[in-house]
Amino acid sequence: MAHRIASVERNTLETQIQISLNLDGTGVGEFKTGIPFLEHMLDQVSRHGMVDLSIQASGDLEIDDHHTVEDVGITLGQAFAQAVGDKKGMTRYGHAYVPLDEALSRVVIDFSGRPGLFYEVPFTRSIVGGFDVDLFREFFQGFVNHAQVTLHVHNLKGDNSHHQIETVFKAFGRALRMALTTDSRMSGAIPSTKGSL
Repeated sequence: MAHRIASVERNTLETQIQISLNLDGTGVGEFKTGIPFLEHMLDQVSRHGMVDLSIQASGDLEIDDHHTVEDVGITLGQAFAQAVGDKKGMTRYGHAYVPLDEALSRVVIDFSGRPGLFYEVPFTRSIVGGFDVDLFREFFQGFVNHAQVTLHVHNLKGDNSHHQIETVFKAFGRALRMALTTDSRMSGAIPSTKGSL
């Protein structure tokens, strides 16, 4: 099996981001974004997705977190698109339900080659640890646009916003893990009747 790795750098007037990714890793994450709560969520993706992930980001945080969060999502999407390559032998679809105390979230992903985000997370408060939770939608929108995936994100229950979003990111990691799994029975075929994704 080919190595499913990627290294992407994105530089704009607002942010400078470097991401390294190994889809067949052991869940090791290293993050330096200047946004601790975002890093906590990215660590969930790495650990539960069993991907090795390094993200270094410098952005205009003196304005707010928006540009950095969105551009991390964009660059991470680009890294995933590069790492999956032609998607031969890949499961393609993934889903997960994850609870955390009273909170429960479901994430479903399809490496379809078509970007689509369907996001329903009714946060009970707007700020967690100084972080504007509305920015997570921007993160996922950037990811799906550049990873070229269809992503359904639903928080089904929850009273605590930290629990709500943590279940989302854990489920996102688990859904990625399932979708990225290779299946030897496919003999390297592309998982589509069209023959391409």
